[in-house]
Amino acid sequence: MAKKTVSVFYCQECGNETSKWSGRCPACGAWNSLVEETIDKTTVKTRAKVADVKPTKLVDVTASNEQRIKTNIEEFDRVLGGGIVPGSMILVGGDPGIGKSTLLLQTCRMLCENDINVMYVSGEESLQQIKIRADRIGSFTNKLDLLCETSLDTIKAVVEREKPTVLIIDSIQTMCNEAVSSAPGSVSQVRESTAVLMDIAKGMGIAVFIVGHVTKEGTVAGPRVLEHMVDTVLYFEGDRHASYRILRGVKNRFGSTNEIGVFEMRDSGLAEVKNPSAVMLDGRPDNATGSIVTCSMEGTRPILVEIQSLVSKTAFEIPRRMATGCDYNRVNLLVAVIERMRDTKTNRSCGVFLGRSDIYVNIAGGIRINEPAVDLAIALAIYSSEKDIPVDANTIIFGEIGLSGEVRSVAMAEQRVTEAKKLGFSKAIIPASNVATLGKIKGIEVIGVSNIKEACDAIAYKK
Repeated sequence: MAKKTVSVFYCQECGNETSKWSGRCPACGAWNSLVEETIDKTTVKTRAKVADVKPTKLVDVTASNEQRIKTNIEEFDRVLGGGIVPGSMILVGGDPGIGKSTLLLQTCRMLCENDINVMYVSGEESLQQIKIRADRIGSFTNKLDLLCETSLDTIKAVVEREKPTVLIIDSIQTMCNEAVSSAPGSVSQVRESTAVLMDIAKGMGIAVFIVGHVTKEGTVAGPRVLEHMVDTVLYFEGDRHASYRILRGVKNRFGSTNEIGVFEMRDSGLAEVKNPSAVMLDGRPDNATGSIVTCSMEGTRPILVEIQSLVSKTAFEIPRRMATGCDYNRVNLLVAVIERMRDTKTNRSCGVFLGRSDIYVNIAGGIRINEPAVDLAIALAIYSSEKDIPVDANTIIFGEIGLSGEVRSVAMAEQRVTEAKKLGFSKAIIPASNVATLGKIKGIEVIGVSNIKEACDAIAYKK
């Protein structure tokens, strides 16, 4: 047996490993992100053993339809794909103070009410601090066990003895694996600690939640391989100074990654928002220019949001472009399409010159949408603000815009129009190609447009 100590350098942003230090990571390009860690590499010379292992035929494998564990928090269960899968590993990331620990503690409370044994391991807070938050949330049963510990060897021994159904680790950056010589929170510690917890989850059939800190770019801190190791990755988003929070799934081996859950932060914890469309449209101004309501599909749920735009003449040589809640580059693309707009009947240019105007686009409510179906609403909001044309408050607009100004069809148009009708909207401006496949919906006028010029004429028309 030969013992060998090697110094390597890990990138704190992407987890890339190099043999020497440099000012910039060669993999992700981050500056000053390489840290030195010492690794003990012990080589053991043994004779290779040939195991009597045979492959298994796929037809001989029986899939077990194990029942999911319901948390009784509908917004949480929706994002998870219907509940917690036993033996799965779930990573919950988010900004500091956004409410990750509060959400998981509320989940513990609901699971305990269903007579499910839960163990909450905290490496950041004391028992008294957890008790203070728990008293604010509500009453708990005796099914919840608390453990303030950072040593993974101790945690593993306690878990093997107590055998909980659900294990929560808060947070993975505070856990310490004695087999790794680096400090807690380092790249190698996070990776190896996650591997130990993964062994607990798969070996004992325990559902494990781990809380992960995020970097300034909004991704989970630590190596990128951390997200590949777990079964589900959830991000808790929202402005710390606002009351609404959004739980979004970016990876889920047991369900869809398009679902979101909406919560409101209150004194008693996080409350579910059953109708996020009504919340997002609350306080919307009447007969205001640059304000248009659109519909975005988040998984199977249609959500109505307000697109706001402000166009003003600039006092500088280079006009400003700002986008909040939507893709900045997509807004610039739509501005170019508006400037090159043409009338298909006369083939004449009828674009709006915006080269001397500052343009600001905002999605109200603190939600972020990247779906192309909101293109038409963003473009018409910019047009409405520039031309000072107020759009009817009872009109909903959605559609994707191509580079030549054509309005393309979007998926699930009927669900979007139906949701708008439920909330009292009387008119819908949608792609003409969707009108042919749209079923007859009573109580709402549907106008089909094939290009952006027809859409601009539709909002400018007044009875």
